[in-house]
Amino acid sequence: MSSQAAMAGGPAGPVPPAGKRKSVMGTRPWVAGLFLLPALVLLGALVVYPIGYSAWRSLFDADGSGFVGLDNYGEVFTNDATLTAVKNTAIWVAVAPALVTALGLIFAVLTERVRWGTAFKLIVFMPMAISMLAAGIIFRLVYEQNPDQGVANAVVVGVHDAFADSSVYPNARPSQVSDLKASGGGAFTSRGTVSAGTPALLPLVGIAPNKLPDDPADAKAPTAKAEAGRISGTVWLDFKLGGGGEKGAVDAGEKALKGIKVEAVRDGKVVASASTGAEGTFTLPKSADGAQLRLPAANFAAPYNGIEWLGPTLVTPAIIGAYAWMWAGFAMVLIAAGLAGVDRNLLEAARVDGANEWQVFRRVTVPLLAPVLVVVLVTLMINVMKIFDLVYIIAPQPTQDDATVLALIMYNASFGGGGNFGLGSALGIILLLLVLPVMFVNIRRLRRERQR
Repeated sequence: MSSQAAMAGGPAGPVPPAGKRKSVMGTRPWVAGLFLLPALVLLGALVVYPIGYSAWRSLFDADGSGFVGLDNYGEVFTNDATLTAVKNTAIWVAVAPALVTALGLIFAVLTERVRWGTAFKLIVFMPMAISMLAAGIIFRLVYEQNPDQGVANAVVVGVHDAFADSSVYPNARPSQVSDLKASGGGAFTSRGTVSAGTPALLPLVGIAPNKLPDDPADAKAPTAKAEAGRISGTVWLDFKLGGGGEKGAVDAGEKALKGIKVEAVRDGKVVASASTGAEGTFTLPKSADGAQLRLPAANFAAPYNGIEWLGPTLVTPAIIGAYAWMWAGFAMVLIAAGLAGVDRNLLEAARVDGANEWQVFRRVTVPLLAPVLVVVLVTLMINVMKIFDLVYIIAPQPTQDDATVLALIMYNASFGGGGNFGLGSALGIILLLLVLPVMFVNIRRLRRERQR
């Protein structure tokens, strides 16, 4: 009857008392509150109480026995270590989210144009299944300084050696009976000059015979008779296992040094050069007559060992690279989901109007994906503010202070041997205050999207 009266324009049915009203979904408020009670209890116990206790504990000293007010906060902004942590945290917030979001956007757009896009997305997303601890261990090995162990330096050294010659005798030096003397910059030059008909003997030491590369042949003494006025000589290792032999003379069993560059120098200018052969011998043209012999520093330069990835300068960028490797898949999946909802007619219309692919991407695709990009960026900004695991695992102890962040300082101050829970609580509250503006922006964005 009440529904018929309402349809006929008559008076509506009786309104229930305020205390017995139901929600739009037909549930009484106290029933909804009863179901929410467990979640509210957990929220209070795991979030509200720890925040309140940390704020209260930050006003006391290390053992909690004395009230110090805001002294712990003052120490945060006057201590060099915490100021370094603040600077590094700012670098993380400014660089890491933008880098990961850009990589995710590039991957999401490009994988739409290849047939094996799904397989590529699976590979890029796979690191998300790895814990921060495992990723830290992996990249600690990747950034190992020794090229034989670290993948990054193995690649760098391989590329470097492809374009620059590397020495195979980095520890070699002239023997005491040699006429060669140090001439600066790592080179060795003979005191006297050479002449045709007189063999040039250049004995070296400083290398164990069993450490020579490529199983070298025995050295051969140069011929005393010069060939058409040329200068001949030998560069060899003037030492053999077991000892014996005459110093400064090529003895049986002594090894040749292949590939040594020999220069003839007159008045500071190189007039001729040659490289030793398999038996250590070399021959210089007539123009070398009367010149000094020099072994350039390139023969003895230490081998290139790559980049010091975990040194004071590059440790933070290196760790950010490891973070990007882990989280690029997360950004790619979210952005690809947003890209799937983009109206393709808009992209085709832009192409019909004469826009090239770069213009379509920059002026159409990116603006349409702006809400998704903001979600990814804000999520990553909150995530990097509490970054801890990667820095703690990857950065070696000598450079950990250069890579430290607020979360790591908070851990070290409280549990890492510092035992100062007052300072640790103050750092935790500061982290919370830094996260709040980002959370506020995210909440406002969510409300605006609901109003649409």
